[in-house]
Amino acid sequence: MVKTLSVAAIKDGTVIDHIPTGAAIIILQLLKLITKRHRVSIGLNLTSASMGFKDLIKIENRFLSEKETHDIAVFAPKSTISTIKNYKLVSKVNAQLPRMVERILVCPNLRCITHSEPVHTLFRVEERRAEVQLKCHFCEQIFERSEIKDYMP
Repeated sequence: MVKTLSVAAIKDGTVIDHIPTGAAIIILQLLKLITKRHRVSIGLNLTSASMGFKDLIKIENRFLSEKETHDIAVFAPKSTISTIKNYKLVSKVNAQLPRMVERILVCPNLRCITHSEPVHTLFRVEERRAEVQLKCHFCEQIFERSEIKDYMP
């Protein structure tokens, strides 16, 4: 088997790896990388020994805050986030789910107050049987992560 590098190395920045296929686009919008002037390399549907297929994002000259890494975990709970400086790996952490998520997801319950009042969404995050579940602070309904289709970029 021939091993090749699909995405070029970066000198300084962040690499988000082991993203479930399709989630890279959401993460780009979440981090507002489309509207900012950062050089970004994206790998979609790359082969992965552990996942089958995965997405990958490399962001030059941009380092993530702790909140951003937690927010990424909501969409990619098994992702790894690496910090690169001078082409060398400085740190590599596994994404960790936050306890709460604010202003990112839209509650699927159309009767929830977040659809009719100017309040920010807030969800409690739990992981059950390897699935991410979110409980809306306002309507108190529990949703699987896959049930929540809308998010706020």
